[in-house]
Amino acid sequence: MAVIGWIGLGHMGGPMAAHLVEAGHEVVGFDVDAGMAERAAVTGVRVVTDAATAARDADAVFTSLPRSEHSRDVLIGGAGGRVGLFDVVRRDALVLDTSTVDVATSRACHDAAEARGIRFVDAPVSGGIAGAHAGSLTFMLGGEESATGEAAGLVGPMAGHVFVVGGPTAGIAAKLANNLMLFITLQASSEGARLAEALGLDPTIFHDIATVSSGDSWPLRTWYPVPGVVPTSPANRNFEATFTTRLAEKDLSYALEAGEAAGLDLAAGRLAMERFTQLIDEGYGDLDCSLVVKYVGRDGRTPGFEPEA
Repeated sequence: MAVIGWIGLGHMGGPMAAHLVEAGHEVVGFDVDAGMAERAAVTGVRVVTDAATAARDADAVFTSLPRSEHSRDVLIGGAGGRVGLFDVVRRDALVLDTSTVDVATSRACHDAAEARGIRFVDAPVSGGIAGAHAGSLTFMLGGEESATGEAAGLVGPMAGHVFVVGGPTAGIAAKLANNLMLFITLQASSEGARLAEALGLDPTIFHDIATVSSGDSWPLRTWYPVPGVVPTSPANRNFEATFTTRLAEKDLSYALEAGEAAGLDLAAGRLAMERFTQLIDEGYGDLDCSLVVKYVGRDGRTPGFEPEA
């Protein structure tokens, strides 16, 4: 069994680290949020007071961080001479970033790791908080062949599916393209659900039809935006977040940026971004991204959502 350093014990990182503890690894973790760190400690993670301590003696180090700038700062180092983990970890350690970042950040991390003789894998995940708790995440691994091969075995306790996608940045490229599709199909399931309702269809019957027909999608089956149809739908809980609008906007911005760099016209993605931006502007950034369904109705209302007074 390995000694694993874990940086970022939030809603995703915490349960992911817990699965590695269950698998018999010693996990040494750190999070800037003391409450998240305390939750992780209950699951068996040995919590320490800084990232360097968590990483210094580890066989492998995982990071699970909110945004690109956090990955750069933690791994490479920041302004004012802040030391990054690439300058702390052992030379034989394996470093995996499970965060969703932009392609340029992933490339910078690979380059910085290579310059220091550190093995690095971009290892983003799909499956959300529910998948993190269930140990059923999809891992997309990018990096040198020897590093991704070792990483594929290490992530097993957290994963339902593991894909070695290709060389450096291939994992994050797959994640961004996948999330672009996710947020576009979220718009489709929102519009289809509200149209079915407007035409007088029973929402459960229509949902069952769509999931075995050409309208099927992951958002349809998991986030169906009508209360009482799908147990995992945020619509059952006033759109309490399973995947916040802020995170969706962040991920989609990285995908659109990559598309712009590639000379592509991602028109449907831009529409999805407009809706996420509107939710954030209205103060709903911390609610679930599936609340975009409220814009299908011209009155801005949708079943299952009551704004707080």
